Amino acid sequence: MSQKHAVVIGSGFAGLSAATHLAANYYRVTILEKNDSPGGRARKFEHQGFTFDMGPSWYWMPDVFENYFAAFGKKPSEYYDLIRLDPSYAVIYGQDDVLDIPADLDEFKKMLEEIEPGAAKQLELFLSQAAYKYQVGIHDLVTKPSRSLFEFTSPSLLLDVLRMDIFQSMSKHVRKFFKSDKIIRLMEFPVLFLGETAENIPALYSLMNYADIVLGTWYPKKGMHEIIRGMVQLAEEHGVNIRYSSEVEEIEIEEGKAKRLRLISGQKIEADVVIAGADYHHVDKHLINPTYSNYTEEYWDKRVMAPSSLLFYLGIDKRLKNLRHHNLFFDEPLGPHADAIYKNPRWPEKPLFYASVPSITDPTVAPEGMENMFLLIPLAPDLEDSEELREKYYHIIMDRLEQITGQEVRSHVVYKRSYAHSDFKSDYHAFKGNAYGLANTLTQTAILKPSLKNKKVSNLYYTGQLTVPGPGVPPSLISGQVVAKEVIKENNSQ
Repeated sequence: MSQKHAVVIGSGFAGLSAATHLAANYYRVTILEKNDSPGGRARKFEHQGFTFDMGPSWYWMPDVFENYFAAFGKKPSEYYDLIRLDPSYAVIYGQDDVLDIPADLDEFKKMLEEIEPGAAKQLELFLSQAAYKYQVGIHDLVTKPSRSLFEFTSPSLLLDVLRMDIFQSMSKHVRKFFKSDKIIRLMEFPVLFLGETAENIPALYSLMNYADIVLGTWYPKKGMHEIIRGMVQLAEEHGVNIRYSSEVEEIEIEEGKAKRLRLISGQKIEADVVIAGADYHHVDKHLINPTYSNYTEEYWDKRVMAPSSLLFYLGIDKRLKNLRHHNLFFDEPLGPHADAIYKNPRWPEKPLFYASVPSITDPTVAPEGMENMFLLIPLAPDLEDSEELREKYYHIIMDRLEQITGQEVRSHVVYKRSYAHSDFKSDYHAFKGNAYGLANTLTQTAILKPSLKNKKVSNLYYTGQLTVPGPGVPPSLISGQVVAKEVIKENNSQ
């Protein structure tokens, strides 16, 4: 009996995960990658001694990575070296108003107690609930394919769901425990990764606080792309064939089955099963005949998307002071910025932003005596994107960064590259130029997300940040595993 040929579109975290799980289960697997290097949004590029991670920069939930490699009898340490950051990150509320978030839990409690008497005890209660949500959420709920409500109807799971606070907002949940605005903003910060404000994210996601405070913030030496390098090596060890600069133009469907993929080069590749790790909307609306689309354009337009971003990759010819590896600039109120993303989409007047300086931890990512800096402004998707706007916002955030940290930076920038909506569309066919996928609101959770399987094509599946379980690096790893299990289960039953 010949091996079945699975073709995976895209070599991001989800695509690599799906491909490797299938290859380990005796499928012949080919990954077709549009760009000339692996990783999708987690690509890297180099310039004159600087090495820039293009996308994800936070390493949270180390157990998810451990479980991923353990599925193949491996450990992350066989592919990359991790450093736990301490402080985990800095929260900058203004000049001379900075919280360095300690890695040690007792030190963290002490810090909160100094801000709000009684907060240490409240944190223990908050984290006990968050720990439970993490164990059930990350090790059970998110591993379900979410194709039927019956997946969630066992008595024990129903009880778990009731204890998971899915019908209460994160905003209300946090305020049950803490009164200080500083602590509230700190506790609400992790859900920004999920693509909505704390008012619209279920309190289930306090599990992110457990990941942050207890499991910690880590960094793989030489950069986040080392995870991708390790995953590619593991995939190739299992026989996965990765073809770069191989953009898919059409998935050819005959009699309700995806038969082959036609590349923009004109080459055709036969397939027994197709897993799309590319942008779901792009695949659904542009790579298959509209007859076979899962969803209408109206459906897609009503989805709540996680933000896009304006990014700057900067090479700086001196060492910087008063900054950590990760720096959250909360020196402006969240409300107007959140309104500009979620309610009245526009470029914000006073944007919040994030600065990462990995060369503080890892000198190998910049030439000696220099710094590698990554700046990010969250923005509403589908905005007008021009060089003039990018430059305007570069100076807005640089004014604040220089004033707050007390140093001149702009005159020391020897390399600068920007990246925003039009680049996300060009490089990844990202729907509305989004950076993070679909927001994890209650009405876009589990079975309410776009299905991981095409409803009309029996061998076409989807994986990644627009389907289950959701946006982020750990969920993408899990997404690839979940879809691979569905493919294997359904092929074994035929």
